[in-house]
Amino acid sequence: MNQWDADIHITDALVCELIESQFPDLAGFRIRQIGEGWDNAVYRVGDRYTFRFPRRSFAVELLRTEGRLLPLLRDYITLPYPKPVFYGQESEAYPFPFLGYTYIPGTFPVGLTDEQRSLSAASLGSFLRKLHSFPVGTAREAWASEDHRNLTDVTSRKMKMVDILSSLKPHLPKEEHDAIQKYLNHRVTVDRIIPQEVMLHGDLHFKNMLADERGQISGVIDWGDLNVGHPGCDLNIAYSFLGPAERQLFFEQYGEVDEETRLLARLIGVFIPMLLLAQAVQIQDTVVAEEARASIRRALSGD
Repeated sequence: MNQWDADIHITDALVCELIESQFPDLAGFRIRQIGEGWDNAVYRVGDRYTFRFPRRSFAVELLRTEGRLLPLLRDYITLPYPKPVFYGQESEAYPFPFLGYTYIPGTFPVGLTDEQRSLSAASLGSFLRKLHSFPVGTAREAWASEDHRNLTDVTSRKMKMVDILSSLKPHLPKEEHDAIQKYLNHRVTVDRIIPQEVMLHGDLHFKNMLADERGQISGVIDWGDLNVGHPGCDLNIAYSFLGPAERQLFFEQYGEVDEETRLLARLIGVFIPMLLLAQAVQIQDTVVAEEARASIRRALSGD
């Protein structure tokens, strides 16, 4: 069984029943599925809303985190994001809570040119600078979790990556496999990172961002991993999404960071796309697989 396998099967009929019974004002709106991730099935309702339904029990607390924390962050998020509007309750028909949000248009930023990526470098840097300035004490008062993935334990992360790399060997060109192996063996040189505390998005990668028709980032989605932790977790996006030249523009807006933070950011910038690649291989999603491989190549490039 894979970690992304569902605990419950979500159907169009079930979604229609839940929305129409709990939110009668939305009855008659067109309802259609627009995505499915590890944790949630996503449906668009009419032109203004999207709803997310947990597929796994693990995702329930993540959904509750979004509903509780996102309203507090409204003055600290500088890119469009889905705002919780409808709080669905568990029922006999469906054992989990669910959320309805304002709709954010866009498509996943896959297959972009370096020039297109450069359009977002400064705005992503500004976005994370502002988000990371949210008061940690306020986050704790709202029951935000803390480093729930134990990201500062580099040794543990490295061991997981070695295991994933072994499973991916048949699906990677030899030069790409060897580049990852060389990186893990020779560039990841510390056992732990000194903890730092900021408010994190917590799962920032190309499948949790949206781009407009020019390829510029137009929204950030899937905020269920909001937590207090090391900024290197979010800063992975400077490595996995941006090449070396665009990375410089990013840090001009975000600000300078120490070498340990850069090490952790690059490590997570390789780790998350490896997970995305493993899932894409399993479900035969060639588009996501290629973007994940490209993300790894970017993360390994430059200083």
